[in-house]
Amino acid sequence: MTATIAPLEGGSVTSPLGFTAAAAHAGLKAGGVSDVALLVSATSCATAGLFTRNAVRAAPVLYDSDLLSERPGRIRAVAMNARVANACTGAEGLAAARAMAQAAEQAAGLPPRTALVLSTGVIGVPLPVDQIAAGLRAAAARLSADGGPDVARAIMTTDTRPKHCAVRIDTPAGAILVGGIAKGAGMIHPDLATLLGVLTTDAAGEAAILAPMLRRVADRTFNAISVDGDTSTNDTVLLLANGAAGIDPSHDGALAQVFEDAVQQVARTLALAIVADGEGATKFVEIHVTGAPTETAAREVGRAIARSALVKTAVYGADPNWGRILAAAGAAGVGINPDKLSLAAAADGEAGGGREEAGGGGSESEWITLAQGGATAHADPARARATFQQKRLRLHLDLGLGRAEAVVWTCDLSPEYVRINADYTS
Repeated sequence: MTATIAPLEGGSVTSPLGFTAAAAHAGLKAGGVSDVALLVSATSCATAGLFTRNAVRAAPVLYDSDLLSERPGRIRAVAMNARVANACTGAEGLAAARAMAQAAEQAAGLPPRTALVLSTGVIGVPLPVDQIAAGLRAAAARLSADGGPDVARAIMTTDTRPKHCAVRIDTPAGAILVGGIAKGAGMIHPDLATLLGVLTTDAAGEAAILAPMLRRVADRTFNAISVDGDTSTNDTVLLLANGAAGIDPSHDGALAQVFEDAVQQVARTLALAIVADGEGATKFVEIHVTGAPTETAAREVGRAIARSALVKTAVYGADPNWGRILAAAGAAGVGINPDKLSLAAAADGEAGGGREEAGGGGSESEWITLAQGGATAHADPARARATFQQKRLRLHLDLGLGRAEAVVWTCDLSPEYVRINADYTS
């Protein structure tokens, strides 16, 4: 079966058939802006979820993981709020998460135990359930297939812009759509899934098939980004499939792969948007690790480089201090032979300034070799510094140990990041 993938301009989590959404102001954010949102499916969804591995798990994570283990094929809605994470709130917090889900179900006229909840914001603050319930009722009254971008905006915290996208898969049997929203700018690091994200599709599916696919997708997207090396208490990524298109990709091997590629394309777009919007970020960095014995090893090395404060500050200062990059790779906990390491850097061909949309290319001729055989390659200092001065930087580290590879994305660490997080609650 031949199938093609194309992006949808202005697409979002409500682009797939059967999904509606809306946002409302519940008084959690100042200025009357939206801070509560509701996503609803016209039919039950097969749902997969990935949650933080931080041992301090927020009440919404506990509630959602429990509900998905019980009813992975019966989910109808996701209720969301910003400003209050409902984390480190004990038994009262879990009761509040349950009450928030019930408020969403009642507002949208759904059966009990069919709504998941997502919360983001300050840790340790009680969830104002009455305010959120009122906001969910207001949102339920204006659900719309055009409401996806409003939801993406409502769940923003330190994000500077909403993050949403969608793609269309054209098949001989008809079209399948995949959409998504995400929020995240700080407290971003793999393990698992480094943000709040909701992916939707009108394809049919089973949770048992969607779950391993979502993990594969997340490992190459949401778990391949880092802003500051911190993993949140609330990290969650959900994938909901309502079957409204009447096509089950799992029945055709080729289409199943195209479907996974489409989900990965949506997830990758959202993940890179998060890195490009990193708190205080002025530069976007792609780290390509090759020559690894396994993809997992390559990714772990990339992550170690991405979370290194010394590497990230060097990037901010346009200092081509390649020794910091090799040192970070060596601290990844992966077997490395220093004598086989080679490192090169290039300016991305589509540099466009900090906190801009991620992407771009760059030709092979732009690469400058910084290290070879684990030692200096005596690169021209002026050219190396000019490369690191660009707003979009690419690093290529070859481990010389195998054929596996992985890509990780990160940003620099600027004084603005410190300012944002020094007075986050004040």
